[in-house]
Amino acid sequence: MGNYDCLFSPFAILETQIKNRFAMAPMGPLGLGDAQGGFNQRGIDYYTARARGGTGLIITGVTFVDNQVEEHGMPNCPSPTYNPVQFVRTAREMTERVHAYDARIFLQMSGGFGRVTIPTNLGEYPPVAPSPIQHRWLDKVCRPLTVEEIRTIVRQFGEGAYNAQRAGFDGVEIHAVHEGYLLDQFAISLFNHRTDQYGGSLENRLRFAREVVEEIKSRCGSRFPVVLRYSPKSFIKALREGALPGEQFTERGRDLDEGVEAAKLLVSYGYDALDVDVGSYDSWWWSHPPMYQEKGLYMPYARLMKETVDVPILCAGRMDDPERAAGAIRDGVCDIVSLGRPLLADPNYVNKLRAGQTAQIRPCISCQEGCMGRVQEYSMLNCAVNPQAGRERVTDYRPVLRPKRVLIIGGGVAGCEAARVLAERGHRPELFERGGRLGGNLLAAGVPSFKEDDLALVRWYEQELQRLEIPVHLNSPVDADLVRKGGYDAVIAATGSTPKKFSLGEGAPVCTASDVLLGAAPCGARAVVIGGGLVGCETALWLAQEGKQVTIVETLDRLMAVNRPLCHANSEMLERLLPFHRVEILTSAQAEAYQDGSLRVRTLEGERVLPCDTVILAVGFQREDSLYRSLRDEVPELYLLGDARKVANVMYAIWDAFEVANHI
Repeated sequence: MGNYDCLFSPFAILETQIKNRFAMAPMGPLGLGDAQGGFNQRGIDYYTARARGGTGLIITGVTFVDNQVEEHGMPNCPSPTYNPVQFVRTAREMTERVHAYDARIFLQMSGGFGRVTIPTNLGEYPPVAPSPIQHRWLDKVCRPLTVEEIRTIVRQFGEGAYNAQRAGFDGVEIHAVHEGYLLDQFAISLFNHRTDQYGGSLENRLRFAREVVEEIKSRCGSRFPVVLRYSPKSFIKALREGALPGEQFTERGRDLDEGVEAAKLLVSYGYDALDVDVGSYDSWWWSHPPMYQEKGLYMPYARLMKETVDVPILCAGRMDDPERAAGAIRDGVCDIVSLGRPLLADPNYVNKLRAGQTAQIRPCISCQEGCMGRVQEYSMLNCAVNPQAGRERVTDYRPVLRPKRVLIIGGGVAGCEAARVLAERGHRPELFERGGRLGGNLLAAGVPSFKEDDLALVRWYEQELQRLEIPVHLNSPVDADLVRKGGYDAVIAATGSTPKKFSLGEGAPVCTASDVLLGAAPCGARAVVIGGGLVGCETALWLAQEGKQVTIVETLDRLMAVNRPLCHANSEMLERLLPFHRVEILTSAQAEAYQDGSLRVRTLEGERVLPCDTVILAVGFQREDSLYRSLRDEVPELYLLGDARKVANVMYAIWDAFEVANHI
């Protein structure tokens, strides 16, 4: 283990011994609950897989203790109080399996979402909150909770913790005084305008959280660990408005001075550890950090809490780099490193690190497409780069009895994933790539510093194909004659896509975003990016960060319209970063012609003339399936994958490749 020894030293929260310094951070368990509030088989397999992968402490995603004051669309998430018999029965199976790997497991329990309730989960009733304040997503005013409703939720916390203890959980985490959920709304004066015992002073605003831990301790005993998910800073400029990194603003939520004072009070009330992050749903790119946030972004706040209170501190927030994680433990930043999305991407992260197999750890690319994006749109937790996450049993590898020789044409992520899965199952894939490196469109996408993990994913595929001894032929275009003479049992065409192009006049300095990103075309000091999709916006941001003067011209009335649904944390942060970095944005605009050093653009307000040195096209991709079409009447077992089948994103390229390759 070398430099990582400190990550594998044991630790304790109260009397609960944890074998290493890794926790699985809580992530919404959408799709992991059954119709009666228990854990379904997917949920049991999902958490067990992370325990089997070496993680010392598993913290489940949120479960709801109340479904009367605030509806949660059961069986949206598990609940320890909805049907206690079913919850204990299913959770007991899960905790016993987790314990078999000498791991510990805590149940995360929530008092509700309040003003940040997901609109599709509101049910028939208006959203609740401490006071009649505006809902985060809807143009509705929330109904204030009554004192009796608060007391009901407190009692349900005690009941839920008691059922968790019966089910074999080693502790609970309260969800929490963080991210602007219901308990946090009570704690923050921006949301809490009450004049009773639950409003006014900080002590009164924390009374709800205090009564929760006191109720749990009274039901489960003083030695049953109760962890608090806690945000010492909110990054709220105003209702529905969050601050960006480096932005000067006046904190309207919880500032650090109050965050320190509140932490001391909460620990004095009986919380046994603090699981630290920052942000809120009004600034949720902090609570759910996209690739545009720096890695380890919670570390300064975890260190502050470590210096403030004398209880264990957990720290998440893009902590996937083991060097950073080990440094955080050695330097006293925190006591436990929490991994959320990295454990979606690779449930065996901890065991691989312990065995010195760091190159085999599949990287998270912080796209949030398979996790937050699918939770947001489809109420299902998955992972873009790991098709097995949340589907461990139904996507288990299917070993083969008769190995097939499979030709794979194209070394983008679809071709690489297909080759990897085929080899894992026992087939004999052989991959041909016309370019000089694997990776396809990720090679351009990964150029900006904030997309570094795209290139890490490419390196992972290169390493995996080498480890699995898959023949890879670079600079090797494939034609129909090679396929016909190769004697292959099956053929996969993953020939990708090419950027769309059009002319803006003879001699116009026009190039594609891919050309600029890869350095194949120079970019002058003034650039216009035509196309406000994800590629255009990220290219514009990168150029602006490089010191260029950039304008985006988009024909639709908003940016990234054709890329939706994207995780809102990603899209909203990117939309705000562009003007923050002085990128001019013209929507409902059409580029017409380039002449005399300027681009003529038609807008709703009239014609604009934009002086520019370079015009960059980011108007989508055209699938390349000509080889497939020439072979489909000749090759009995022929598959079309990736952008060649349908231009999409990394997630669908990987998922479709996994699905096909796991059933050949």
